[in-house]
Amino acid sequence: MARDQIDMTPIETRDELVAWLEAGCKPKSDWRIGTEHEKFAFAVGRHEPVPYQGPRGIRALLDGMRMLLGWEPITEGPNIIGLFDVTGGGAISLEPGGQFELSGAPVETVHQTYTELQAHLAQLREVAAPLDIGFLGLGMSPKWTRAETPQMPKGRYKIMTAYMPKVGKLGLDMMYRTCTVQTNLDFVSEADMVKKLRVSLALQPVATALFANSPFTEGKPNGFLSFRSEIWRDTDPDRSGMLPWTFEPGMSFERWVDYALDVPMYFVKRGDAYIDVAGSSFRDLLAGKHPALPGERATMSDWANHLTTIFPEVRLKRYLEMRGADSGPWRRLPALPAFWVGLLYDEPSLDAAWSLVKDWSAEERQKLRDDVPKLGFKASIRSRTVLELAKECMALAQRGLARRDRVDATGCDETRYLDPLRDYVERGITPAEELLQKFHGPWKESVEPAFAEYAY
Repeated sequence: MARDQIDMTPIETRDELVAWLEAGCKPKSDWRIGTEHEKFAFAVGRHEPVPYQGPRGIRALLDGMRMLLGWEPITEGPNIIGLFDVTGGGAISLEPGGQFELSGAPVETVHQTYTELQAHLAQLREVAAPLDIGFLGLGMSPKWTRAETPQMPKGRYKIMTAYMPKVGKLGLDMMYRTCTVQTNLDFVSEADMVKKLRVSLALQPVATALFANSPFTEGKPNGFLSFRSEIWRDTDPDRSGMLPWTFEPGMSFERWVDYALDVPMYFVKRGDAYIDVAGSSFRDLLAGKHPALPGERATMSDWANHLTTIFPEVRLKRYLEMRGADSGPWRRLPALPAFWVGLLYDEPSLDAAWSLVKDWSAEERQKLRDDVPKLGFKASIRSRTVLELAKECMALAQRGLARRDRVDATGCDETRYLDPLRDYVERGITPAEELLQKFHGPWKESVEPAFAEYAY
């Protein structure tokens, strides 16, 4: 999750919120690729989750990474809860259950994403190995109960943990037992944002199937290929979903602001303190009438932080975040930015992708999103399977990346990062189905081998 913002400029009007989003528009030459991925820390040998405190805990890991990298610590009270690179590079943060996240720097090519990932994992291994901490690349922790999963000492998570059971059955599983990989991409204008948002929302279930990698809960198959994606269907309907209104005429930055203003707040941050305002209205804060902060106006920090608490399949901030994919082994992580960059950063591929989805109804899009967590490539829309759609999207992404023609030192373009996905599409199975084959075959109905085969 994003680092909390610090900008105490008071907001006077709703138009300022619109302008804040609109400031994300960038000329094509300035477009960047940001990739974030989460992974489960586990105790090597015992395959148990890693607590925050203790000589072999998450805090010791963060302290070691700080010394190795020279990055600035992010603290909350006496606790170090993350790191950031003051030179504009990436950041390391903790998810609620100790999932370790790298928020990558904004880079120009998928080659740079790959290099950044390799460097991060090498640095992590250097610090984690002496602590006997390993890292697992799955979309959901395959073994631990919610009670066994530790809680990280972050104020926002304490507030969310209390609120989640009020609005859905699986929100705490989302927080404590899932991992994702996502990619963040730019737009040149409002119209470009709307087109990319619509295409990526409609096709997010295809990405979910391509990356489906969470078929186990508490040591057994859970009946889904992406249980992480299923969890989002019963987390909090006020702040998640497929956003059918974004396909209606008049979609704009202004429309997104109105949506975000109606999403209930979690917290307001003043200094280091998180004030629990869960369920209350940002509109009241904007008007200076919030009961928890009488007479206080909302600040730009409040707005930026509020936007990080909205969790639809694609999220608009000053860029677009693709949020539909399960995390996986390191080879598959650069495939996500490659897939979406090929589709969205190349005009002919974006046009072709829009032609593919523009006639789908809100009901059809929703049914596809609802079916994919269980059915994967076998889900269908208008008598076309997701496997057929995935093949078509992969071809569009391949052509888009080839036309981008960003080559590395060896003369290879970015299309090679699609190879791990191509393998699954050719075999017609999702990564989760491969996991299930192993579980029922060589793993002898145990998830323990995952901690070796899917470790970073």
